[in-house]
Amino acid sequence: MALRLKTVFFKNAGGRSSAEIASVLASTIWRISDEVVANLSKWDCDIVTPERGVKILGEMSAFLLHMSDRLAYRRLAEAERARFIQAAGQRLAEIMQDNIRAMVGDDGFDYKANFIDLINRRGVDYATFECTPEKPGYPILRYLGLAVREHMLESDQPWVADQIMDIQAPEALGMLKKTVDGLLSPDKPVRQRATVAGD
Repeated sequence: MALRLKTVFFKNAGGRSSAEIASVLASTIWRISDEVVANLSKWDCDIVTPERGVKILGEMSAFLLHMSDRLAYRRLAEAERARFIQAAGQRLAEIMQDNIRAMVGDDGFDYKANFIDLINRRGVDYATFECTPEKPGYPILRYLGLAVREHMLESDQPWVADQIMDIQAPEALGMLKKTVDGLLSPDKPVRQRATVAGD
């Protein structure tokens, strides 16, 4: 992937709030997922409609958010981690909705709630797999690959799952880990706010 991400973050005097860091994580997940869609297109994958591209973006974003939760597991207390991931998920859903409405206009559909529902459903499924975020196993990567394959044209389905499992997901996880390392490194404490979720 040619995507360049900021992976070193400098705290201000009071530290960065959970909501600020969650927003950075959400934006990074979106950019990585968008790059995956762009890479699939370069491999002659027939992403002919914005709807198909958005669905792939959604699957990748839900996967990367779940893996962010696993990366944060030993770095944040349980309640703090839950608030952090929830805030990142909320921000991701806002980004998703803003991008869709920029393409199709405000049609009244609640894309934010729809995407949060996807995050929750995929999170339940991904939680059943035993793996580490640094070295995810075949089963969880296969689940992601098959989820993406469901949105593809029949002509692309035979190869796209392997492309996701062998190339796109490992590269995406490498960039995600660098970002989380930069956001949650020990010398960059997170300053808590009274309210995080839904910011």
